[in-house]
Amino acid sequence: MSDVFTLHRGSAPLLVSLPHVGTLIPDSLKPRLVERALAAEDADWHLDRLYAFARDLGAGVIVPRYSRYVIDLNRPPENTPMYAGANNTELAPTRSFGGDPLYRDGQAPTDTEVRQRLARYWRPYHDALAAELARLRHEHGYAVLWDGHSIRSVLPWLFEGRLPDLNLGTADGASCAPRLRTALMRVLAAQRRYTQVTDGRFKGGYITRRYGQPALGLHAVQLEMCWSTYMDEQPPYAVDAQRAAHLEPVLRALLQTVLDWRPDA
Repeated sequence: MSDVFTLHRGSAPLLVSLPHVGTLIPDSLKPRLVERALAAEDADWHLDRLYAFARDLGAGVIVPRYSRYVIDLNRPPENTPMYAGANNTELAPTRSFGGDPLYRDGQAPTDTEVRQRLARYWRPYHDALAAELARLRHEHGYAVLWDGHSIRSVLPWLFEGRLPDLNLGTADGASCAPRLRTALMRVLAAQRRYTQVTDGRFKGGYITRRYGQPALGLHAVQLEMCWSTYMDEQPPYAVDAQRAAHLEPVLRALLQTVLDWRPDA
């Protein structure tokens, strides 16, 4: 545990990362943000609750405390765009997912401040994530990183139309073994409640691309889910218990598939 994140170390070769669950904003930053930004509306709401069962399966779970509006843990430290040719939010975002400014006029972070946030919030999370994956690989011979995300189903500034409910990302198959990708796709195809796609609009962010190195025994997968699968998409962003109850078996089946898979099987 640290003031930046919490880490539950599991016994299985699976680590669940939830890099956008945090909602804390430092007091020193709050006066510079527009009022709407203080609600941290682009958080991946309630994913720590939805994935709570992962600990019972023996998986590790790492969760940040601070909002993505402070620093985006799923963006490269060089602050290069994740998706070329499309609207993107930055390492230290200045716009919401709706394209609206987060900062009051003249209050956006400087390059120096972004570097300070990188050192204060981003690096500790990634150091812990990398160390835990290394521990699991040492103990089991391989490790799988599951990067969990959620998002509003319709965001015109970022993408056209409505997103599929479940968006599996493997960097077009580069971030995990082909058989693992295929097994997960079969789970998604077998259910009929949710629309789904693999390596569509969301192919995996920085975390999936950085840590997914199958040749080195490190496999990474991202799942981006629409909020509408488990919660209300308007404030106060409450969990819908019935929708969440329908979704959890699918999530459980996906993680169990990861745990049942073996690189040498």
